[in-house]
Amino acid sequence: MGEEPNDARPQDAPPKLDLSKGEPGGPPAVESGETVRIRPARGGTSAAGGGTGPTGDGAGSGGGTEATPTGSFRLPAPAPAGGPAPWEAPAPQNGGSTGSAGPVDSAGPADSAGPGASAGPAGPGFGPPSGGFGGFGAGPADGAPHGQAPATAPGWAGAGTLPPPPSAPPGFGSGGPGGQGEARPLQAVAVGLLNLSCLGLGYVLLRQWIGAAVCWAATAALLLLALPADADGVPVGVLVGYGVVLLAAAADGARRGLRARLSAGVTARRLALPLAVVLLAVPAGGTVAYGAAREEAREEAFQQSLLARLGGADALVKAREGARFDSAESDYRTALDTYESLALEHPGSRAAKLVPDRLDAYVASVSTPYTEKKYCEAVDPLTHLRSLPDTVDESVLGDRADGFDEPLAQSLYECGAAEFGRASRQAAHVSFTELATLFPQSPHLAKVERLVGDDLRKAAAPLNDGSASDPCAVTEAVRVQRTGVADLKGYAFPGPLADADRGIQKGVFSCGTKQFRDASYSDAVETMDQYAKDYPKSPQAAHARTISIAAQIADHEPAAGKKLPSATVPGGARMPMVVSNDGKDSVELLYTGPVTGKITLKACGGCENYGGIRGAVDPDAKPCGGPSSKYPKTTLQLPAGTYHFLQRRAGGGFSAAGETKNSKAVIEPGYTYTNCLYVTTGL
Repeated sequence: MGEEPNDARPQDAPPKLDLSKGEPGGPPAVESGETVRIRPARGGTSAAGGGTGPTGDGAGSGGGTEATPTGSFRLPAPAPAGGPAPWEAPAPQNGGSTGSAGPVDSAGPADSAGPGASAGPAGPGFGPPSGGFGGFGAGPADGAPHGQAPATAPGWAGAGTLPPPPSAPPGFGSGGPGGQGEARPLQAVAVGLLNLSCLGLGYVLLRQWIGAAVCWAATAALLLLALPADADGVPVGVLVGYGVVLLAAAADGARRGLRARLSAGVTARRLALPLAVVLLAVPAGGTVAYGAAREEAREEAFQQSLLARLGGADALVKAREGARFDSAESDYRTALDTYESLALEHPGSRAAKLVPDRLDAYVASVSTPYTEKKYCEAVDPLTHLRSLPDTVDESVLGDRADGFDEPLAQSLYECGAAEFGRASRQAAHVSFTELATLFPQSPHLAKVERLVGDDLRKAAAPLNDGSASDPCAVTEAVRVQRTGVADLKGYAFPGPLADADRGIQKGVFSCGTKQFRDASYSDAVETMDQYAKDYPKSPQAAHARTISIAAQIADHEPAAGKKLPSATVPGGARMPMVVSNDGKDSVELLYTGPVTGKITLKACGGCENYGGIRGAVDPDAKPCGGPSSKYPKTTLQLPAGTYHFLQRRAGGGFSAAGETKNSKAVIEPGYTYTNCLYVTTGL
């Protein structure tokens, strides 16, 4: 029952429904053998709103009558006001009419031609609309069961049609309504990319909640391990495992989405792929953000490590505060090296910004002995601080080493003075010498001169005034002290040194006389001989020589030491004593009495020793029996008195037996005396 040739009807009237089998060459409305039941719209009128409705034999009239042809076909409910009826198919692009079908209750399988396929091949003016729905293939019509496309009503024709749907992108179900099993590559890509965003959104779109939960669990586990970001970052194994999960989810989502039918709306399906691409920024941005956080954590860890180094140096300085510098120097230098390293190698770090304060604390700690007035202990640390410009970079040290000259000079003086007061003059002189070397213009040098000079004068005073109870010991002490004072470089001690020299000279003579009186004749000889040698122009030089001669005689004849030789020559008459040498060696004759002296007689060339073989051959040979002109001789003028003599042959020892001989003689006024010296031998 097709359209009549000259059948006039409004342009927007709905098409008529033709229930015939179709004319030859036209599209069949219903497969052979099917029965179709048509139910008009509620209200007693057909959905077309006028025109002729079908009857059981192909004829009928509209307006409240229900024709029931053979078969079963149900029209959907009328469309809302202002829109086409659900069964009205959109007009084709070429202006031809299309058929529209509602749900089909066919006697045979509804999906015999595939999901959403028409009952037969579509011809001009019939069949479903071309193109997919919403870019993902044809969706189900309103009121149709999910997954089943509406069947095309056979023989339906009319004028009022819907506009064609927008064309879909290539690959998104174009070419016909998409049912289950139709490949949709772009949909697969969108689902895979949504899963690749770490949020499992591809599974959410597919309503695969288990897969989505796995993605969420993996992402949550990664966040728990990764956050908060630290310097070490996430273990490589965790990252590899998470990457495997993401790739697997993306691949699985793409596989599932390739032929899946989505229940989301048109807009959501159209936005799925762009959204998937945009959401790739989530892992990318997360990676960038995590990298930045990790770098920040690394920087923080690095800063903390520098602060830890700074704290270690601070602990060394604090622990050594007040300790002796010689034992703490190593730790102090270690801390100082750390401060310098932090300031130079990491100038922008938080630790480097704290270095100036730490250097101030370092200086205060090292100089603690000085602030506590422990001057001897302060010398070494102050010397160290003063030398810092030689070892520490100027940009780090600044002017912290300035101003230590005066504290060091004061410490050297005070330390030396303290040692001086403890009679540790050698240690004191070390401090005073360093003071004069480092600070030659320091006012403390004048204090040293007064201190040292007064002390030297005080030490020599008992020698100068003769009050020393032990002149030998005092003289030696003053001599040593005087040598130390003279060795002080950079100082002038003219007055104290002169006083010390006078005291030492007097002390030596006093020491010799004391030794003589104490019967220490050998020591007295040595002392007086040295005195005569050191002070030849001294008025006491001659007296010192006489005391030495008397001591030599007294060493062999103690009686000669009972009286110290007089410093003056007695007056009165003197008796001559001629002394001759009848020996083949020179001889030295020492005498002491009212006067003391010594003479030396040359050897007698023709003289021989007496006794022994000569006495046996020539019994008449007598000492000094030859003419007086034969013997070397000299004459002594001796005041009256008792004298002790000691003859000592040249080349002989002082006390060797047979080479010295002592004797005693009494010189009386009015007499002339002779004394002939000879040598006897037992051979």
